Amino acid sequence: MSAPRVAAVVICALTVQVTLLARFSFEGARPDLMVLVAVLAGYIGGPNRGAIVGFSAGVVFDILLSTPMGLSALIYTLLGYGIGSISSGMVRSSRIAPVLVAVAGSAIGVVGFAVAGEVLGEATLKGPNLAAIVVYVATINAVAAPLMMKALSWAMSSDNDQRSTYAFR
Repeated sequence: MSAPRVAAVVICALTVQVTLLARFSFEGARPDLMVLVAVLAGYIGGPNRGAIVGFSAGVVFDILLSTPMGLSALIYTLLGYGIGSISSGMVRSSRIAPVLVAVAGSAIGVVGFAVAGEVLGEATLKGPNLAAIVVYVATINAVAAPLMMKALSWAMSSDNDQRSTYAFR
């Protein structure tokens, strides 16, 4: 795994989310590319790499949020590790598998963030309907998954790495 490449992908995803996707709001719900980074990092790199990239994406995103510092990092770390653990036995020859993993992981991440925020005293379950937010974020992440898959496959591979990474052909 190349740390500069992963950092570049995380920063690019954050920039796109904060600048471009922040304008696309549906009933108060906004797209969340950073959860997609954590999910696909776990899918590509396994539990350890997924947790590391998820934590990095979460910390970078927490700097911009008004929620307690570390909430996104906690959720994205658990999500990257969980997806990496669950998907380690998956057949990876299917082109639809990363999209389905992105949809399921995004839904789990949004619900996990809302529940953890509520436990910490944030009003995350008040406001927009949670089901609408889950559907909206999962849909946007399903569309963005193939491009993010290519970017993370590039970022998480290196010349010395013996692990096989998934790439669309």
